[in-house]
Parts: sequence; structure tokens; C-alpha cells
Amino acid sequence: MSENLDFLGQLDPDDPKQASQQIANKLRAAILTRRLLPGDKLPSQPELAARYGVARETVKRALELLRTERLIVTRQGSGAFVRAQTQRAVELRPHIEAAFERPHVTIDFAGFSGETLRDALAEALDKVRVGRLAPETIAVRVLISDMTVPMALPSRAETQADDPAVRERAERITRRAADGIIDQVAELGDLGLIRSATVEVRVHRASPLFKLYILNNEEVFYGFYPVVERTVSIKGEPMAIYDLMGKDVPLFHYAVTDDDASHGTQFLEASRQWFDSVWSTIAYRYDG
Repeated sequence: MSENLDFLGQLDPDDPKQASQQIANKLRAAILTRRLLPGDKLPSQPELAARYGVARETVKRALELLRTERLIVTRQGSGAFVRAQTQRAVELRPHIEAAFERPHVTIDFAGFSGETLRDALAEALDKVRVGRLAPETIAVRVLISDMTVPMALPSRAETQADDPAVRERAERITRRAADGIIDQVAELGDLGLIRSATVEVRVHRASPLFKLYILNNEEVFYGFYPVVERTVSIKGEPMAIYDLMGKDVPLFHYAVTDDDASHGTQFLEASRQWFDSVWSTIAYRYDG
């Protein structure tokens, strides 16, 4: 990389942070401000070492920080490059199907209703019925908001307040999805196609703001629910509500790696801890 590198700055001798952290911060800023574009090659380790007056090992530590953050990729003999996309939205269905290729399938979901999970499961379970997939056990846990109690969302737009009629509509949606998941999985057990097939559903009083899927304790999918204003029919009358856009929100994928310090491994561990903490404390049994 021969062009001017002045935008990478210099190390600050008064900064208490280690030199490797300072270098990582400068490269990260260049990537996020698009001074270094997706696909661009980073300066070589010798170039960076010379620029900052440090040993190559210090540069290596800086690059490793960026690699674990999924900002760069390193290629043997070629150097380091800005990742083409630092994180991209993914489709859940093929990952659900891949999870069913394992003998023991575990799926944890937290979110609004579980409609997307119900629909994605339907395709995988159809393949179990016809023998194309053959897991031995399936265990699904669903964690959703209790729409029988006051919620901040969804709400009536005019008053920006909880409205029992709006919640009744939301409860029908969540109940339909949760019951669908229960029925689909239980059917496989009833047919004797799976040695063990269980679904547990618990509810809590917090408003749903994001969705989370944990597959086989190896992959996490995470997405935010944007709040949108739209008009729906409530008891036959149009009403403007603040609702959650759920089905089409992008999901971001994180996976466990052999490196315990990797971004994906840490994100999955934090997600699992969050899910288990809510499940075992403020969540209570769903009366389906």
C-alpha cells in the first residue's frame, strides 16, 4: 500500500492505552469512516511497524483485535484486508434446517411472537416427516411477552399508551404462533418420529424490542424490532397504533469458533446468559 497514510495518524505517548490498542483504534476509525473501503488491503505489518515505531508483534496484536471484531480478514501470504461486509443480514431458514442435521437439536427463541420461527420450523419438520432429516431429540424454548398485562408496545398511537384492545390483538398473534410451534413439534413426538420432542414456552412482562435465536448453542441470530406507526382494524374500526415490525427485520449471525475470545463466541455466550437469566427469574409459565 503505497499511498499517503497520514490519515492513520501517530501514536500518542501520553495515552495510557497500549500501543497495540492505539493502532487498532486508528485502523478501526479508518475503516468505519471509509478511509479504508471494503476489500482494501491494509498497510503491511512492516509498514505499520515503521510508521508507529513499534515491533511487528505489537502490530500483530492490533490486527488480531480487528480480526476478532470481524472488521478485517487475514490471508496467508497476502496480508490483511477490510472485510467485504463487516456484518450482513442472513436468512434464518437454511440455518434452522442445518441445525436439524444434528442428532440433538436445541432452539431458544426470545422475541415478540415467534411467527418467523414457526414458519421456519415448519419446513424442517416436514423434512423430518418424510425422512430427509432424522434428529433423535428436539428441545425448543420460547420466551415471549405476556400480552395479557399492560405493555409499552404495541400501543395506541394517539395516546402513546397501553390499550387493552391493542393488546388483545397482539395476544392473538403471539398465541397463534406459540401454539403453532407447540403443535408442530409435539406432532413429531406423537407420531414416534422423534425419540424426544419438547417445547417449553414462558412469558414475561417486558416489552419486546428485539428477537434472538440460539441454535444448538453454536449459532446466534439477532435482530431489532423497529417501531412503526400503522393503521389496523380493532373491533371492526380502524385504529393507528405503534407496532413492532417483526417478520422482515434483518437478522445478524454470530457463530462459535475455536477461539474463546472471538466476537462470535463471546456474543453467543452473552446471549445464552441473558436468555437463561430471564428464563429462570422473571419468566413464568405460558397458559396455552
